[in-house]
Amino acid sequence: MLPSQSAGTTRNAARLFGWPRLRVTLVASVIVGLLLSADSVTPTLTWMGRALIVGLCATLAFGTLEQWPGRLPRWLARWVLQLIGIVVTVPFAALVAYWATTGGHPDFSQVRERIVGYGSLTFLGILIAPWVAMGALVRQRDAFARGQATAFALERSELERQALDARLRLLQAQIEPHFLFNTLANVQALVDAGAPQASKVLQSLIAYLRAAVPRLHEPATTLGQELQLVSAYLDLMHMRMPDRLIFELHVDEGIVGLQCPPMTLLTLVENAVRHGIDPSEEGGRIDIDVRHQRDQCCMSVTDTGVGLKSTGQGLGTGLASCRERLHLVFGAEANLLLTEIAPHGVRAEISFPARRVQV
Repeated sequence: MLPSQSAGTTRNAARLFGWPRLRVTLVASVIVGLLLSADSVTPTLTWMGRALIVGLCATLAFGTLEQWPGRLPRWLARWVLQLIGIVVTVPFAALVAYWATTGGHPDFSQVRERIVGYGSLTFLGILIAPWVAMGALVRQRDAFARGQATAFALERSELERQALDARLRLLQAQIEPHFLFNTLANVQALVDAGAPQASKVLQSLIAYLRAAVPRLHEPATTLGQELQLVSAYLDLMHMRMPDRLIFELHVDEGIVGLQCPPMTLLTLVENAVRHGIDPSEEGGRIDIDVRHQRDQCCMSVTDTGVGLKSTGQGLGTGLASCRERLHLVFGAEANLLLTEIAPHGVRAEISFPARRVQV
């Protein structure tokens, strides 16, 4: 016999005579034995033994018809077949019980009490066994329904996770061209203006993109990696407008290993440059603060640019996608807030749970 066949046989046997079924059979046999021994000279244990033999045979019939035949006609339900099988089995099982408890000589024709006892055992067996079987069928159906509900819940959870992953990848794909095209437009402006630093800026941009682009599709990076990208980006922007951009980073110690969705802080900084500093003739200053406060990571980017009212914009494409990506990763625990600063400027603040990146 093949190992798989042997394992299947073992599982079937365990299902036929599992402890829950044997326990019910034993309890029912004790009850039937007590009822039959109430007005009989036959010992109670003998009646219990006979009832147990009938119960085990009925259980065997119930379990066998539960698995065989594999296919039934549409007009015949399996539970009906099982009940019919039990009713047919009980009289023969009662004969086996008498044969086993009388040494193989029931002598029904000579001992009238045995005929009466056999009839009583058969009657009670046919009366009780189907009800016990119906109870088992109801419990089995309930267990199957609970198992199906659990399986559906697990499958739904997995599908939701896959949908979130797919949406996160889509949002990152939207951020990628948004960021790249903005940066390349800045380089084009230098080239069109014939600025002597255009070549140097382009070299820095190529080096930056070699480090940045592979991280666009990663589900999570560290704050240390994100700060490296932000510093490189600001260096590029400072080359483009050295007299109009001042920036400073303030970072808490020990925070670089915390999880950060890719391009999160960079999106805030790029938004401050594009919508705050660039439109302003005087330029401005950008302050980046990254703090670890209790169990939260708090990031803020403050610029002294033209502000929200001058641009007439709220959350742009980059910030809107950034907010959605944060919610996909951290749920309701993440927040993004945009505030206007007097007399002019904008502060973008992000907070999310401080989690270490699992290595």
